[in-house]
Amino acid sequence: MSAPSPAELHPALAPVAFLLGTWRGDGSGHYPTIDSFAYVEEISFVHVGKPWLLYTQRTRHASEGRPLHAETGYWRPVDETTVEVVMAYPTGHVEIAAGTVRGNAIDVVTSTLAATPTAKRVDQVERRISVDGDDLHYALSMAAVGEPLTPHLEATLHRAG
Repeated sequence: MSAPSPAELHPALAPVAFLLGTWRGDGSGHYPTIDSFAYVEEISFVHVGKPWLLYTQRTRHASEGRPLHAETGYWRPVDETTVEVVMAYPTGHVEIAAGTVRGNAIDVVTSTLAATPTAKRVDQVERRISVDGDDLHYALSMAAVGEPLTPHLEATLHRAG
């Protein structure tokens, strides 16, 4: 029995096709309520022939190697300039967001955040992702635990596959 052939890219994914692949690199985090930290990260955007991308993200502490954070979800293009994002975090949060696609960049803003009873309070998340060749750069700002919207994470990742 032969292996199945890879699925063709769904035409609806054309506006976000620049995200496809696995990306690895380094980032830094800071927030008024925690010590600053460095991390290593892997993000994957995968397609299976349907009109959405499967998204997974994992980070580890840069020097200690311990897991820090993870996200998984779906990025769903609505049209040439709009994308919807649905993600779940092991911290007890679910995020629904909408984004604007401009060339090889996307600005995503939370529209709904839900949390389990024991999750820390998070009120808003904003992300900016841009791709230049084989480099993906992102910046994430967050309003959480009583703090206003504040820059939190920044990373540059390189296409690994």
